[in-house]
Amino acid sequence: MDEQVTDFLTYIHQKHTGSQHTLDAYKRDIQSFISFLHEEHIKSFEEVDRIILMNYIASLHEQYEHELSNTTIARKLSALRSFYRYLIRYENVEKNPFLYFKAPKQARKIPEFLFYDEMDTFLSSFDLHDDAQLRDRAMFELMYASGLRVSELTQLTLKDIDFTNQIVRIHGKGDKERLVPFYDVAGEMVQRYIKEVRCKWCKQDHDIVFVNQKGTKLTSRGIQYRMQRQEQQLQLPMHLHPHMFRHSFATHLLDNGADLRIVQELLGHASLSTTQIYVHISKDRLKQSYLSAHPRAKDDKSKL
Repeated sequence: MDEQVTDFLTYIHQKHTGSQHTLDAYKRDIQSFISFLHEEHIKSFEEVDRIILMNYIASLHEQYEHELSNTTIARKLSALRSFYRYLIRYENVEKNPFLYFKAPKQARKIPEFLFYDEMDTFLSSFDLHDDAQLRDRAMFELMYASGLRVSELTQLTLKDIDFTNQIVRIHGKGDKERLVPFYDVAGEMVQRYIKEVRCKWCKQDHDIVFVNQKGTKLTSRGIQYRMQRQEQQLQLPMHLHPHMFRHSFATHLLDNGADLRIVQELLGHASLSTTQIYVHISKDRLKQSYLSAHPRAKDDKSKL
């Protein structure tokens, strides 16, 4: 069994269909399943059927005292589905227990985002005479301007930014590239940071854009720390995390009339359904505005 898992992970790596994080998650989920099979005295993947899968899900709930979400279970089952597709295609396994098996229904989580005035307050709060804060303003401005994931921001190089045409080349998931515009202020902040700060800090031979005071690449955790530190200084009523800037980017574009498919392309989503979640946010906000503003909507329902 272990050899088949190793071969599967090698196959995924060679096909470039997942990041190292994805490979690690696949390995953990499949090894967890194998441990369960050993406990049930099942010696091959061929023996697994729908009943065994249901028992596995039940064991997960018992193991985590029913605190495991349907989303987490669905992720684990997704890894096993991919594994079984590989086994059937390349390892001569004939029986696919997932053929007629439905994963638990996932509740669709509405992404957290900032309203425009909240975003403006945050971005305007940095002291541009302080080197570290100038860098922070530049990177957070660019994150919001172009909808970057924090991992994409850390990998950004000088040659990825076209200041003349105001376009950034983003290296996304699965080594996919996309071109996204940015607005004037974002370009000005990044250029000012490069000329005034990066040139002082970065003495090493690399072209990573956002660096720390030692001249080395900022980590995702470091960026999140800087964001939360600013949040605490402002005493904002919400807990900020980097992905909120990406969610805000998409929501604000749709609020102001951007086409859904354009937003999909800017975000680098493979499926339009992934982008459509932001439409629900906009609709909810539209409904709330209507209910709070329309005089008839505010009438006491008891009058009906």
